[in-house]
Amino acid sequence: MVMFFAIRTSLKHFRGEGGCCGGGTIPKIKKQKLNQVIETKRIKIEGIECKHCCKKISAVLNSLDYVNANVSLKRKEAIVKLGRTVSEDILQKTIEEIGYQVVLIDSKV
Repeated sequence: MVMFFAIRTSLKHFRGEGGCCGGGTIPKIKKQKLNQVIETKRIKIEGIECKHCCKKISAVLNSLDYVNANVSLKRKEAIVKLGRTVSEDILQKTIEEIGYQVVLIDSKV
């Protein structure tokens, strides 16, 4: 009986339907092709636990104008390329609004 519930919960987690990031559907947002990259930032993020978390953070960052983001599960960070100046406060607020914590934003990438 215990194994049944453990397997069922694990399957939900791997499908992105529960667990660390709450699951649910993430809208597909294409990365923007930037004509020019004026700045690259590395954002260390606490709370990334699975690929679903990465997709969620990537989608919300890529929804911002002039932002192209790649999120790494292994490094627990986002590499963000900017086509114009975007304040660190906006990037941090965008990530934290969906339940993750920004630990560090480094402009020297």
